[in-house]
Amino acid sequence: MFAIRTNYLALGIEALRDKRQGKPKELLTKKQRDEIVKTVGKKTPKELGFVSEFWTAGILGKWIEQKYGVKYKSKTSLYLVFRKASFGYHKPERRYHEHDERAVRSWRKASKPLIQRHFTNPETVILAADEMILTTKTTTQKVWLPQGETVRVDVANSSVQRRQIYGFLDVKSGQEHAFKTMKQNMHVTADILRQIRDLYPKQKIVLVWDNAGWHRGSVVQDFIKQDGRIELIHFPKYAPEENPQEHVWKRGRSAITHNRFIEDIDKATDEFVEFLNATTFSYVLLGISPVS
Repeated sequence: MFAIRTNYLALGIEALRDKRQGKPKELLTKKQRDEIVKTVGKKTPKELGFVSEFWTAGILGKWIEQKYGVKYKSKTSLYLVFRKASFGYHKPERRYHEHDERAVRSWRKASKPLIQRHFTNPETVILAADEMILTTKTTTQKVWLPQGETVRVDVANSSVQRRQIYGFLDVKSGQEHAFKTMKQNMHVTADILRQIRDLYPKQKIVLVWDNAGWHRGSVVQDFIKQDGRIELIHFPKYAPEENPQEHVWKRGRSAITHNRFIEDIDKATDEFVEFLNATTFSYVLLGISPVS
């Protein structure tokens, strides 16, 4: 009320006029909009002459311009088309080109009964294992900010430094065991396995990991043979999505290293390892969990 009064005293009757120009003119008819939604829901851009197999706002806008001669200045109308077609905004997951889905299904079928049996045995520990490399190269992820604000993260311009991390997820308890190392080889791997044995001195260990060269080395195989209470299950080739330890890495990167300038690689790696070892991760292996 006071704002209207102030404007009226300053501008007179003009301050009270409705500035709206009515409903804006529709660029497309309802029939055309329905046709677009139907096409998006049933066809891929590749079927319409584009290279990509997946829809983006840019591709949709280009196709509408080619088909109907209409060019939208804003992407808002394009987003509405995707919503009406029941599309969500997703970032594609990456998959190795050599990934063999048939081999993965076969592995699941053969391994699930074994894992299920070990889950029911209280004297057995199931560890999903993997290794990663942490570097001083800055990595980023999306964050929410107030409108109009931007954020920048410093990027290292010196040579990249690296540290290795071995990770073992106890899929029954969710306990993580992470170790910082300078290298990944069979000697280091065997030493890490000795530390794992110290953590579980009496239990049988079912170790689920991939076929990396440092896992198959003679020193590692000799240690496993001498130990006598370690059973190996190997993940299928090029299928990291089967390993719950991969999700542990992602959680650690998101919490510790993304959007951060890493000046001291050892300090950052120690923080990363400490976070993992202090966090419980409830990821499942082959769909099996302690409550399944």
